[in-house]
Amino acid sequence: MSTPLHVTMGRLAAPVDANDHIRGEWRAPVTLVEYGDYQCPYCRAAHPVVQDLLRLRARAVRVVYRHFPLTNVHPRAEPAAELAEAAGVHGQFWPTHDWLFVNQDRLGDEFVAEAIRAIGLPDSVARDIEEHRHLDRVQRDFVSGIRSGVNGTPTFFVNDIRHDGGYGLAELLAAVDSATPASGSPRV
Repeated sequence: MSTPLHVTMGRLAAPVDANDHIRGEWRAPVTLVEYGDYQCPYCRAAHPVVQDLLRLRARAVRVVYRHFPLTNVHPRAEPAAELAEAAGVHGQFWPTHDWLFVNQDRLGDEFVAEAIRAIGLPDSVARDIEEHRHLDRVQRDFVSGIRSGVNGTPTFFVNDIRHDGGYGLAELLAAVDSATPASGSPRV
């Protein structure tokens, strides 16, 4: 008999920890978690918005990226997530993350080799992807998204609470600003 899947609607089920991919100040008072898919056009549109948010609220927010590949509609999303994870082993998660969104329209058969050349990753990354060495990490992120009630991408959580507003800069700035404590200290 299998254990039932516990879903926490509206709340982040898996807390952010040191194993997450984090951009920004570790102790920022606001944490924005994004569940995304590298082949999703909406995630691509949100990518520069999140970068602007980090630039405009550098001391107030840290961004966490978690994989949520929608493989039924985006067949290249899971290999792209595996590429980002394999690059992360070499300290290149964020450059690869950025490259994947900027080059989303090029996620064809040769995108892994192209990314390895463009980013300067070691050739062993291709073998890691062929052998699915990082697929468990991608799937762990996906399951944490399911448990958190994620059903599409991008989905954002602000300080563990699902953000059901838009992902335009004005909406995300307002969400971060309203979650920022007056003292500027992290919420517990």
